[in-house]
Amino acid sequence: MDIVVCVKTNPDPQMVRIKDREPVIEAVPFKLGDLDKNALETAIQVRDAAGGKVVALTVAETNRKIKETIKDALAMGADEAVIVDDPAAATLDQAGVATVIAAAVKKLPACDLLLFGEGSSDNYTGQVPSRVAEKLGVPQVGYARKVEAAGDAVRCERSMDEMIETLELPLPAAVTVVSEINEPRIPSLMHIMKAGSKPTQVWSLADIGLDAGALAPKQEVLSNLAEEQDRKHIVFEGTVAEQAEAFVNALVKEGVVGR
Repeated sequence: MDIVVCVKTNPDPQMVRIKDREPVIEAVPFKLGDLDKNALETAIQVRDAAGGKVVALTVAETNRKIKETIKDALAMGADEAVIVDDPAAATLDQAGVATVIAAAVKKLPACDLLLFGEGSSDNYTGQVPSRVAEKLGVPQVGYARKVEAAGDAVRCERSMDEMIETLELPLPAAVTVVSEINEPRIPSLMHIMKAGSKPTQVWSLADIGLDAGALAPKQEVLSNLAEEQDRKHIVFEGTVAEQAEAFVNALVKEGVVGR
């Protein structure tokens, strides 16, 4: 089974600082999205059970050191990687990213199963998988908590409140997975060293038959600000009991709690 896993690199959220309500990402290292690692782990498990290969596919939207970051996917167990790296990719919106991914998948020799995380670690719109499935004309299942090969089909389970829904899709198909599906493996030193020798292809938009001018974003981000915090700097004095009483009274006055 030929499996393609779409992965995205994002700034490490643990290293991002907030200044004047805006994120500061200069000098922040990039990493594979945690949800993308769940999708990659799922692909590796399906490949090990059914045979085939796993291709990690990424669109270099912001990180110019994408080759180093994609090695994490190869170290985890992907057989090869494909990077769509083009200056125009830095301004793509979700529709543009989906168009690029669909075109890249069509250029690949084969793709039976297309896997995604349920959302990216930065914007978390969850739009791209459905858009790609629509462009490729393949069935899609979202929020799968179990994925397994079933001959010429893929069988998925997902939680539906008080019941578990089991679906079977003919291949080729697209599936998004939730974080609860597995615990991504941590590559050993040997696998990290071998990652550099695995095949990695770098394509431009022209290589996959796309014109950068036709991918102009249809949406504009007006602002991306952290929540504004207004500290009142109130000091409570007295005994512990008196401070506690004053603190509760202040919360009641602000309408945070009621009595």
